[in-house]
Amino acid sequence: MELPYAEPYKIKVVEPLGRSTRQEREQWIKDAKYNLFNLRSEQVFIDLLTDSGTGAMSHHQWSEIMLGDESYAGSASYFKLKDVITDLLGMPHFVPTHQGRAAENVLFSAMISEGDVVPGNSHFDTTKGHIEFRRATAIDCTIDEASDTTLDHPFKGNIDLNKLESVLKSHSRQKIPLCIITVTCNTSGGQPVSMENIREVSAMCRKYEVPVFFDAARFAENAYFIKIREKGYEEHSIRDIVREMYSYVDGATMSSKKDAIVNIGGFLACRDKKLFEKVSMFCILYEGYLTYGGLAGRDLAAMAQGLKEGTEFSYLESRIGQVAYLGAQLKKYGVPCQEPTGGHAVFVDAKKILKHLPKEQYQAQTLAIELYLEGGVRGVEIGTLLADRDPKTRENRYPQLELLRLAIPRRTYTNNHMDYVAVCLSNIYQRREQITAGYRIVREAPIMRHFTVELEKV
Repeated sequence: MELPYAEPYKIKVVEPLGRSTRQEREQWIKDAKYNLFNLRSEQVFIDLLTDSGTGAMSHHQWSEIMLGDESYAGSASYFKLKDVITDLLGMPHFVPTHQGRAAENVLFSAMISEGDVVPGNSHFDTTKGHIEFRRATAIDCTIDEASDTTLDHPFKGNIDLNKLESVLKSHSRQKIPLCIITVTCNTSGGQPVSMENIREVSAMCRKYEVPVFFDAARFAENAYFIKIREKGYEEHSIRDIVREMYSYVDGATMSSKKDAIVNIGGFLACRDKKLFEKVSMFCILYEGYLTYGGLAGRDLAAMAQGLKEGTEFSYLESRIGQVAYLGAQLKKYGVPCQEPTGGHAVFVDAKKILKHLPKEQYQAQTLAIELYLEGGVRGVEIGTLLADRDPKTRENRYPQLELLRLAIPRRTYTNNHMDYVAVCLSNIYQRREQITAGYRIVREAPIMRHFTVELEKV
Protein backbone atom coordinates (compact mmCIF):
# COMPACT_ATOMS: atom_id res chain seq x y z
CA MET A 1 0.00 0.00 0.00
CA GLU A 2 1.32 3.45 -0.91
CA LEU A 3 1.99 5.65 2.09
CA PRO A 4 -0.34 8.67 2.43
CA TYR A 5 1.02 12.20 2.32
CA ALA A 6 2.11 13.79 5.60
CA GLU A 7 3.16 17.42 6.24
CA PRO A 8 6.94 17.95 6.48
CA TYR A 9 6.68 19.67 9.88
CA LYS A 10 5.16 19.20 13.32
CA ILE A 11 3.23 21.70 15.42
CA LYS A 12 5.15 23.24 18.31
CA VAL A 13 2.99 26.17 19.48
CA VAL A 14 -0.78 26.61 19.21
CA GLU A 15 -3.07 29.64 19.48
CA PRO A 16 -6.69 29.18 20.67
CA LEU A 17 -9.45 30.27 18.29
CA GLY A 18 -12.69 31.75 19.60
CA ARG A 19 -16.07 30.79 18.20
CA SER A 20 -19.01 33.17 17.89
CA THR A 21 -22.74 33.08 17.17
CA ARG A 22 -24.34 34.26 13.94
CA GLN A 23 -26.14 36.95 15.94
CA GLU A 24 -22.81 38.28 17.19
CA ARG A 25 -21.33 38.22 13.69
CA GLU A 26 -24.30 40.09 12.26
CA GLN A 27 -23.70 42.91 14.72
CA TRP A 28 -19.94 42.91 14.28
CA ILE A 29 -20.05 43.14 10.48
CA LYS A 30 -22.68 45.88 10.67
CA ASP A 31 -20.47 47.84 13.07
CA ALA A 32 -17.58 47.29 10.63
CA LYS A 33 -19.64 49.00 7.89
CA TYR A 34 -19.67 45.66 6.01
CA ASN A 35 -15.93 45.94 5.40
CA LEU A 36 -14.12 42.78 6.52
CA PHE A 37 -10.88 44.74 6.98
CA ASN A 38 -12.59 46.59 9.84
CA LEU A 39 -13.26 43.44 11.89
CA ARG A 40 -11.18 42.78 14.97
CA SER A 41 -9.11 39.61 14.66
CA GLU A 42 -10.81 38.02 17.70
CA GLN A 43 -14.14 38.35 15.84
CA VAL A 44 -12.84 35.97 13.15
CA PHE A 45 -12.72 32.17 13.50
CA ILE A 46 -10.69 31.26 10.39
CA ASP A 47 -8.84 34.19 8.82
CA LEU A 48 -8.24 33.85 5.08
CA LEU A 49 -8.18 37.59 4.38
CA THR A 50 -4.56 37.35 3.25
CA ASP A 51 -1.50 35.13 3.23
CA SER A 52 0.66 38.22 3.76
CA GLY A 53 2.61 38.10 7.02
CA THR A 54 0.16 35.66 8.56
CA GLY A 55 2.13 32.42 8.29
CA ALA A 56 3.93 30.51 11.04
CA MET A 57 7.69 31.00 11.25
CA SER A 58 9.95 28.01 11.83
CA HIS A 59 12.16 27.40 14.85
CA HIS A 60 15.14 28.31 12.68
CA GLN A 61 13.52 31.66 11.87
CA TRP A 62 12.79 32.30 15.54
CA SER A 63 16.43 31.51 16.27
CA GLU A 64 17.42 34.16 13.73
CA ILE A 65 15.14 36.62 15.54
CA MET A 66 17.33 36.18 18.63
CA LEU A 67 20.51 36.54 16.56
CA GLY A 68 19.42 39.76 14.86
CA ASP A 69 22.00 42.56 14.78
CA GLU A 70 20.24 45.85 15.52
CA SER A 71 23.07 48.14 14.38
CA TYR A 72 21.76 51.18 12.51
CA ALA A 73 24.36 50.86 9.74
CA GLY A 74 26.25 47.82 8.52
CA SER A 75 24.14 45.26 10.40
CA ALA A 76 25.38 41.68 10.14
CA SER A 77 21.74 40.68 9.51
CA TYR A 78 21.70 42.87 6.39
CA PHE A 79 24.73 41.11 4.96
CA LYS A 80 23.22 37.73 5.79
CA LEU A 81 20.16 38.71 3.72
CA LYS A 82 22.31 40.21 0.95
CA ASP A 83 24.23 36.94 0.60
CA VAL A 84 20.99 34.96 0.25
CA ILE A 85 19.53 37.35 -2.35
CA THR A 86 22.77 37.38 -4.36
CA ASP A 87 23.05 33.59 -4.31
CA LEU A 88 19.37 32.73 -4.78
CA LEU A 89 18.27 35.46 -7.21
CA GLY A 90 21.54 36.45 -8.81
CA MET A 91 20.80 40.13 -8.17
CA PRO A 92 23.92 42.15 -7.25
CA HIS A 93 22.10 45.16 -5.73
CA PHE A 94 19.26 45.36 -3.26
CA VAL A 95 17.67 47.57 -0.62
CA PRO A 96 15.43 46.24 2.17
CA THR A 97 12.03 47.84 2.75
CA HIS A 98 9.38 47.37 5.40
CA GLN A 99 7.05 45.60 2.94
CA GLY A 100 6.29 45.07 -0.73
CA ARG A 101 4.33 48.23 -1.45
CA ALA A 102 7.20 50.21 0.09
CA ALA A 103 9.54 48.57 -2.43
CA GLU A 104 7.11 49.62 -5.18
CA ASN A 105 7.07 53.16 -3.82
CA VAL A 106 10.88 53.33 -3.86
CA LEU A 107 11.19 51.83 -7.36
CA PHE A 108 8.36 53.78 -8.95
CA SER A 109 9.61 57.04 -7.43
CA ALA A 110 12.80 56.47 -9.38
CA MET A 111 11.26 55.19 -12.63
CA ILE A 112 7.66 56.34 -13.26
CA SER A 113 6.50 59.81 -14.34
CA GLU A 114 3.15 61.35 -15.22
CA GLY A 115 1.82 60.10 -18.56
CA ASP A 116 3.81 56.85 -18.53
CA VAL A 117 2.30 53.45 -19.30
CA VAL A 118 3.27 50.24 -17.49
CA PRO A 119 2.27 46.96 -19.19
CA GLY A 120 2.02 43.73 -17.21
CA ASN A 121 -0.18 40.83 -16.18
CA SER A 122 -3.09 41.97 -14.02
CA HIS A 123 -1.22 44.40 -11.77
CA PHE A 124 -2.21 43.92 -8.14
CA ASP A 125 -4.02 46.69 -6.27
CA THR A 126 -1.02 48.33 -4.61
CA THR A 127 1.01 48.14 -7.81
CA LYS A 128 -1.75 49.75 -9.84
CA GLY A 129 -2.38 52.22 -7.02
CA HIS A 130 1.24 53.39 -6.99
CA ILE A 131 1.21 53.69 -10.79
CA GLU A 132 -2.04 55.67 -10.93
CA PHE A 133 -1.04 57.84 -7.96
CA ARG A 134 1.79 59.07 -10.22
CA ARG A 135 -0.76 59.80 -12.97
CA ALA A 136 0.53 56.95 -15.09
CA THR A 137 -1.47 54.04 -16.55
CA ALA A 138 -1.26 50.31 -15.85
CA ILE A 139 -2.13 48.25 -18.94
CA ASP A 140 -3.23 44.65 -18.42
CA CYS A 141 -1.79 42.26 -21.00
CA THR A 142 -2.84 38.96 -19.39
CA ILE A 143 -3.90 36.14 -21.71
CA ASP A 144 -7.67 35.91 -22.34
CA GLU A 145 -7.76 32.36 -20.93
CA ALA A 146 -7.32 33.81 -17.42
CA SER A 147 -10.84 35.25 -17.47
CA ASP A 148 -12.49 31.85 -18.04
CA THR A 149 -12.60 30.25 -14.59
CA THR A 150 -13.71 26.88 -16.00
CA LEU A 151 -10.74 26.53 -18.36
CA ASP A 152 -7.94 24.25 -17.13
CA HIS A 153 -4.90 26.16 -18.43
CA PRO A 154 -1.60 25.49 -16.63
CA PHE A 155 -0.27 29.06 -16.82
CA LYS A 156 -3.13 31.54 -16.66
CA GLY A 157 -0.75 34.20 -15.39
CA ASN A 158 1.00 34.43 -18.77
CA ILE A 159 1.32 37.72 -20.65
CA ASP A 160 -0.22 37.81 -24.12
CA LEU A 161 2.71 38.68 -26.39
CA ASN A 162 0.47 40.29 -29.01
CA LYS A 163 -1.12 42.56 -26.42
CA LEU A 164 2.29 43.44 -25.02
CA GLU A 165 3.80 44.24 -28.41
CA SER A 166 0.80 46.39 -29.23
CA VAL A 167 1.59 48.51 -26.15
CA LEU A 168 5.30 48.61 -26.93
CA LYS A 169 4.64 49.69 -30.54
CA SER A 170 1.99 52.31 -29.79
CA HIS A 171 3.95 54.25 -27.16
CA SER A 172 7.37 55.84 -27.30
CA ARG A 173 10.15 54.13 -25.37
CA GLN A 174 10.39 57.19 -23.08
CA LYS A 175 6.80 56.60 -21.93
CA ILE A 176 7.31 52.92 -20.99
CA PRO A 177 9.61 52.88 -17.95
CA LEU A 178 9.22 49.15 -17.30
CA CYS A 179 7.14 46.01 -17.81
CA ILE A 180 5.98 44.10 -14.73
CA ILE A 181 5.53 40.32 -14.54
CA THR A 182 3.63 39.33 -11.38
CA VAL A 183 4.62 35.83 -10.21
CA THR A 184 2.31 34.24 -9.37
CA CYS A 185 -0.43 36.49 -10.76
CA ASN A 186 -2.69 37.24 -7.79
CA THR A 187 -5.50 39.16 -9.47
CA SER A 188 -6.14 36.43 -12.05
CA GLY A 189 -6.45 33.80 -9.33
CA GLY A 190 -2.96 33.10 -7.99
CA GLN A 191 -2.02 31.76 -11.42
CA PRO A 192 1.59 31.02 -12.45
CA VAL A 193 3.63 32.32 -15.37
CA SER A 194 5.56 29.78 -17.45
CA MET A 195 9.31 29.96 -17.94
CA GLU A 196 8.71 30.09 -21.68
CA ASN A 197 6.50 33.15 -21.26
CA ILE A 198 8.98 34.89 -18.95
CA ARG A 199 11.72 34.24 -21.51
CA GLU A 200 9.61 35.52 -24.43
CA VAL A 201 8.43 38.63 -22.58
CA SER A 202 12.04 39.38 -21.64
CA ALA A 203 13.21 39.00 -25.25
CA MET A 204 10.44 41.24 -26.58
CA CYS A 205 11.08 43.94 -23.99
CA ARG A 206 14.82 43.84 -24.71
CA LYS A 207 14.00 44.37 -28.38
CA TYR A 208 12.16 47.56 -27.43
CA GLU A 209 14.74 48.45 -24.72
CA VAL A 210 12.18 48.27 -21.90
CA PRO A 211 13.35 46.89 -18.52
CA VAL A 212 11.44 43.93 -17.06
CA PHE A 213 10.74 43.60 -13.34
CA PHE A 214 9.10 40.89 -11.28
CA ASP A 215 6.44 41.58 -8.70
CA ALA A 216 7.98 38.62 -6.89
CA ALA A 217 5.87 38.14 -3.76
CA ARG A 218 5.18 34.50 -4.67
CA PHE A 219 8.12 33.69 -6.94
CA ALA A 220 8.84 30.37 -5.19
CA GLU A 221 5.28 29.16 -5.68
CA ASN A 222 5.62 30.12 -9.35
CA ALA A 223 8.83 28.08 -9.58
CA TYR A 224 7.00 25.09 -8.07
CA PHE A 225 4.33 25.26 -10.78
CA ILE A 226 7.01 25.45 -13.48
CA LYS A 227 8.59 22.30 -12.04
CA ILE A 228 5.37 20.28 -11.96
CA ARG A 229 3.62 21.67 -15.06
CA GLU A 230 6.20 22.79 -17.62
CA LYS A 231 7.89 20.24 -19.82
CA GLY A 232 11.65 20.07 -19.36
CA TYR A 233 11.74 21.26 -15.75
CA GLU A 234 10.62 18.07 -13.99
CA GLU A 235 14.14 17.25 -12.77
CA HIS A 236 15.21 20.81 -11.98
CA SER A 237 15.43 21.95 -8.35
CA ILE A 238 13.27 24.85 -7.21
CA ARG A 239 16.34 27.01 -6.67
CA ASP A 240 17.70 26.29 -10.15
CA ILE A 241 14.33 27.27 -11.60
CA VAL A 242 14.32 30.46 -9.50
CA ARG A 243 17.79 31.40 -10.76
CA GLU A 244 16.69 30.94 -14.36
CA MET A 245 13.51 32.97 -13.79
CA TYR A 246 15.51 35.89 -12.44
CA SER A 247 18.11 35.65 -15.20
CA TYR A 248 15.52 37.06 -17.61
CA VAL A 249 14.61 40.19 -15.61
CA ASP A 250 16.31 43.44 -14.65
CA GLY A 251 15.01 43.53 -11.11
CA ALA A 252 12.21 42.74 -8.70
CA THR A 253 10.11 44.11 -5.89
CA MET A 254 9.05 41.65 -3.22
CA SER A 255 6.69 41.51 -0.31
CA SER A 256 8.66 39.05 1.82
CA LYS A 257 5.53 38.49 3.92
CA LYS A 258 4.58 35.83 1.38
CA ASP A 259 7.26 33.46 0.08
CA ALA A 260 9.88 34.46 2.67
CA ILE A 261 7.34 33.48 5.38
CA VAL A 262 7.94 36.48 7.67
CA ASN A 263 5.53 38.78 9.47
CA ILE A 264 6.99 41.97 8.00
CA GLY A 265 9.48 42.96 5.35
CA GLY A 266 10.26 43.35 1.66
CA PHE A 267 13.00 44.38 -0.70
CA LEU A 268 13.89 45.83 -4.07
CA ALA A 269 16.62 44.09 -6.09
CA CYS A 270 18.14 45.11 -9.41
CA ARG A 271 21.09 44.61 -11.76
CA ASP A 272 21.81 48.17 -12.85
CA LYS A 273 24.15 50.10 -10.54
CA LYS A 274 22.88 53.50 -11.71
CA LEU A 275 19.29 52.52 -10.90
CA PHE A 276 20.47 51.20 -7.52
CA GLU A 277 22.08 54.55 -6.74
CA LYS A 278 18.87 56.33 -7.70
CA VAL A 279 16.57 54.10 -5.64
CA SER A 280 18.99 54.32 -2.71
CA MET A 281 18.10 58.00 -2.34
CA PHE A 282 14.40 57.19 -2.15
CA CYS A 283 15.04 54.29 0.23
CA ILE A 284 16.81 56.63 2.66
CA LEU A 285 14.07 59.23 2.20
CA TYR A 286 11.11 56.88 2.75
CA GLU A 287 12.35 53.76 4.53
CA GLY A 288 15.58 54.34 6.42
CA TYR A 289 19.26 53.70 5.92
CA LEU A 290 20.25 51.23 3.19
CA THR A 291 21.22 48.43 5.57
CA TYR A 292 17.95 48.34 7.49
CA GLY A 293 15.29 49.87 5.23
CA GLY A 294 12.56 50.29 7.84
CA LEU A 295 13.14 46.90 9.47
CA ALA A 296 14.69 45.66 12.67
CA GLY A 297 17.82 43.56 12.22
CA ARG A 298 15.97 40.53 13.57
CA ASP A 299 13.42 40.85 10.74
CA LEU A 300 16.20 40.93 8.14
CA ALA A 301 17.68 37.76 9.64
CA ALA A 302 14.33 35.95 9.73
CA MET A 303 13.76 36.96 6.11
CA ALA A 304 17.09 35.50 5.01
CA GLN A 305 16.20 32.18 6.64
CA GLY A 306 12.66 32.31 5.26
CA LEU A 307 13.90 32.71 1.68
CA LYS A 308 15.87 29.50 2.12
CA GLU A 309 12.90 27.58 3.57
CA GLY A 310 10.43 29.04 1.07
CA THR A 311 12.39 27.57 -1.83
CA GLU A 312 12.43 24.01 -0.51
CA PHE A 313 10.35 21.58 -2.58
CA SER A 314 8.91 19.73 0.44
CA TYR A 315 7.63 22.98 1.94
CA LEU A 316 6.08 24.15 -1.35
CA GLU A 317 4.50 20.75 -1.98
CA SER A 318 2.81 20.92 1.42
CA ARG A 319 1.80 24.57 1.14
CA ILE A 320 0.36 24.43 -2.38
CA GLY A 321 -1.10 21.00 -1.67
CA GLN A 322 -3.28 22.45 1.10
CA VAL A 323 -4.59 25.13 -1.25
CA ALA A 324 -5.37 22.40 -3.80
CA TYR A 325 -7.12 20.39 -1.09
CA LEU A 326 -9.53 23.24 -0.33
CA GLY A 327 -10.13 23.71 -4.05
CA ALA A 328 -10.94 20.01 -4.45
CA GLN A 329 -13.39 20.11 -1.54
CA LEU A 330 -15.20 23.09 -3.02
CA LYS A 331 -15.34 21.43 -6.42
CA LYS A 332 -16.85 18.34 -4.78
CA TYR A 333 -19.66 20.55 -3.45
CA GLY A 334 -20.17 22.18 -6.84
CA VAL A 335 -18.87 25.61 -5.77
CA PRO A 336 -17.43 27.32 -8.90
CA CYS A 337 -13.79 28.43 -8.53
CA GLN A 338 -10.93 29.57 -10.72
CA GLU A 339 -9.38 26.44 -12.22
CA PRO A 340 -6.79 25.16 -11.84
CA THR A 341 -6.32 26.11 -8.19
CA GLY A 342 -3.74 28.84 -7.63
CA GLY A 343 -0.65 28.80 -5.48
CA HIS A 344 -1.62 30.79 -2.40
CA ALA A 345 -5.41 30.90 -2.45
CA VAL A 346 -8.64 29.50 -3.79
CA PHE A 347 -10.58 32.07 -5.82
CA VAL A 348 -14.35 31.51 -5.74
CA ASP A 349 -16.29 32.74 -8.77
CA ALA A 350 -18.83 35.10 -7.19
CA LYS A 351 -20.17 36.15 -10.56
CA LYS A 352 -21.40 32.60 -11.15
CA ILE A 353 -22.81 32.12 -7.65
CA LEU A 354 -24.61 35.48 -7.35
CA LYS A 355 -25.31 36.07 -11.04
CA HIS A 356 -28.86 37.18 -10.13
CA LEU A 357 -27.46 40.25 -8.32
CA PRO A 358 -26.59 43.39 -10.33
CA LYS A 359 -22.86 43.92 -10.70
CA GLU A 360 -23.36 47.37 -9.14
CA GLN A 361 -24.14 45.61 -5.83
CA TYR A 362 -20.64 44.09 -5.56
CA GLN A 363 -21.19 40.36 -5.95
CA ALA A 364 -17.82 39.23 -4.56
CA GLN A 365 -18.06 41.50 -1.53
CA THR A 366 -21.60 40.22 -0.90
CA LEU A 367 -20.33 36.63 -1.02
CA ALA A 368 -17.46 37.50 1.35
CA ILE A 369 -19.91 38.95 3.87
CA GLU A 370 -22.15 35.89 3.57
CA LEU A 371 -19.18 33.61 4.28
CA TYR A 372 -18.34 35.57 7.42
CA LEU A 373 -21.97 35.44 8.60
CA GLU A 374 -22.17 31.71 7.87
CA GLY A 375 -19.14 30.59 9.84
CA GLY A 376 -16.88 33.42 10.95
CA VAL A 377 -14.54 32.90 7.97
CA ARG A 378 -12.91 36.06 6.62
CA GLY A 379 -11.95 36.18 2.95
CA VAL A 380 -11.40 39.17 0.67
CA GLU A 381 -13.04 40.55 -2.46
CA ILE A 382 -10.96 40.57 -5.65
CA GLY A 383 -13.44 42.27 -7.90
CA THR A 384 -15.12 45.62 -8.49
CA LEU A 385 -14.28 47.16 -5.14
CA LEU A 386 -10.61 46.32 -5.60
CA ALA A 387 -10.68 47.40 -9.27
CA ASP A 388 -11.54 50.91 -8.02
CA ARG A 389 -12.71 53.76 -10.21
CA ASP A 390 -11.30 54.95 -13.50
CA PRO A 391 -9.00 57.85 -12.51
CA LYS A 392 -10.35 60.02 -15.35
CA THR A 393 -14.08 59.27 -15.50
CA ARG A 394 -14.45 58.27 -11.81
CA GLU A 395 -16.81 55.51 -12.93
CA ASN A 396 -16.60 52.02 -11.43
CA ARG A 397 -14.33 49.63 -13.31
CA TYR A 398 -16.00 46.24 -13.68
CA PRO A 399 -13.34 43.54 -14.14
CA GLN A 400 -14.02 40.36 -16.06
CA LEU A 401 -13.42 38.33 -12.90
CA GLU A 402 -15.45 38.89 -9.74
CA LEU A 403 -13.74 36.68 -7.17
CA LEU A 404 -13.77 35.89 -3.47
CA ARG A 405 -10.20 35.08 -2.49
CA LEU A 406 -9.54 32.58 0.28
CA ALA A 407 -5.83 33.14 0.97
CA ILE A 408 -4.26 30.35 3.05
CA PRO A 409 -1.63 31.43 5.62
CA ARG A 410 1.50 29.29 5.49
CA ARG A 411 1.89 26.41 7.99
CA THR A 412 -1.01 27.81 10.04
CA TYR A 413 -4.26 25.87 9.57
CA THR A 414 -5.00 22.16 9.23
CA ASN A 415 -7.11 20.45 6.58
CA ASN A 416 -9.91 20.22 9.16
CA HIS A 417 -10.09 24.00 8.93
CA MET A 418 -10.24 23.70 5.13
CA ASP A 419 -13.13 21.23 5.46
CA TYR A 420 -14.97 23.74 7.68
CA VAL A 421 -14.50 26.52 5.12
CA ALA A 422 -15.68 24.27 2.30
CA VAL A 423 -18.90 23.35 4.11
CA CYS A 424 -19.58 27.02 4.92
CA LEU A 425 -19.37 27.88 1.22
CA SER A 426 -21.39 24.84 0.25
CA ASN A 427 -24.18 25.98 2.56
CA ILE A 428 -24.15 29.43 0.96
CA TYR A 429 -24.11 27.93 -2.51
CA GLN A 430 -27.18 25.84 -1.68
CA ARG A 431 -29.11 28.93 -0.54
CA ARG A 432 -27.66 31.37 -3.07
CA GLU A 433 -31.07 32.28 -4.56
CA GLN A 434 -32.15 33.50 -1.11
CA ILE A 435 -29.48 36.23 -1.24
CA THR A 436 -31.60 38.87 -2.95
CA ALA A 437 -29.58 42.07 -2.48
CA GLY A 438 -26.01 43.24 -2.18
CA TYR A 439 -24.41 46.46 -0.93
CA ARG A 440 -23.82 50.07 -1.90
CA ILE A 441 -20.93 52.39 -1.04
CA VAL A 442 -21.47 55.00 1.66
CA ARG A 443 -17.91 56.32 1.86
CA GLU A 444 -14.74 55.58 -0.10
CA ALA A 445 -11.17 56.81 -0.43
CA PRO A 446 -10.08 58.28 -3.79
CA ILE A 447 -7.58 55.46 -4.37
CA MET A 448 -7.28 51.84 -3.12
CA ARG A 449 -10.73 52.23 -1.62
CA HIS A 450 -11.36 48.59 -0.71
CA PHE A 451 -9.20 48.79 2.41
CA THR A 452 -11.32 51.47 4.09
CA VAL A 453 -14.62 51.52 2.17
CA GLU A 454 -17.88 51.77 4.14
CA LEU A 455 -20.97 49.99 2.83
CA GLU A 456 -24.65 49.54 3.61
CA LYS A 457 -27.17 46.93 2.55
CA VAL A 458 -29.21 47.69 -0.56
